[in-house]
Amino acid sequence: MKAHLLALFTILVWSTTFVATKVLIAAGLTPLWILIIRFTLGFLALCCLRPRRLPLADRRHERLFAAAGLAGVTCYFLLENIALTFTSATAVGAIAATAPLFCALIMLARGSRPAAPAPFALGFALAMAGIVLVGSANGEATLAGSAEANFIGCGLSFAAAVVWAIYSIIVGRIAEDGYETLDATKRIFGWGLLFMAPALLVAGPAPLAALAEPVVTGNLLFLGLGASAACFVTWNFAVKHLGAVVTSTYIYLVPALTGTASVIVLGEPLTAPIVGGLGLTIAGLALSNRSHEKKRVPKDPLSEQTCITET
Repeated sequence: MKAHLLALFTILVWSTTFVATKVLIAAGLTPLWILIIRFTLGFLALCCLRPRRLPLADRRHERLFAAAGLAGVTCYFLLENIALTFTSATAVGAIAATAPLFCALIMLARGSRPAAPAPFALGFALAMAGIVLVGSANGEATLAGSAEANFIGCGLSFAAAVVWAIYSIIVGRIAEDGYETLDATKRIFGWGLLFMAPALLVAGPAPLAALAEPVVTGNLLFLGLGASAACFVTWNFAVKHLGAVVTSTYIYLVPALTGTASVIVLGEPLTAPIVGGLGLTIAGLALSNRSHEKKRVPKDPLSEQTCITET
């Protein structure tokens, strides 16, 4: 029961990160500064949990950590944060949840998996139909006030989902090399921050005045310490005790939870077409993932994060 509760808690937190980021954007923080502050906090928290430096079994493995930091931290979250300035948290959350499907497609293209069964193809089609329905319905009542802005936001979200799929495959390689989860995550965060460093030249002044506002500080702590640090621990605990197949079923809740939080906190519209689109997306994810889960063998918790979206 404890593992199930922790899995549910983790998904609840990850589902609401889109809303927290949207709140910070509304408070005047730029997507770049949100990214920098969030992962600085997360990195420092992981340093407290794992103060020792991770020894590398092979110096060439450093390239994998660097690539993971660039893709999964710098590029993915920057694309996601920018997308939230153009479209709703509901749309971004629904699209982000499709990252496992793109991960599977990339692995199929590389020959890492057998040919996709019919249920996977049907599930992918259902999920994409749901995304189109959510996107088009959101475009009619977009918070940005422009269908073009909504289209840009959805496009950036799809790009982020593809980038996360690439990151997931890299993380799988790191796990195969035998690195412990938290130590590897800390190193990936560190590389992500290094790749963000040049952006400080164009990031503008630090939002020091905004940091004095409790709502800003609270949401940044939620993103940095909660979503980016603590939830890695709780998710890994759930995977270890429940297995990846059972734990990953909670991922299907992400679109619904994000949509609900967006309505309650942000006042975003939740029309019948959006609800229908979210339902199609969840059904598609469940069908596609189920077609692959039957063949999976539990591995190290780090490798079980492969094709799972952390937001």
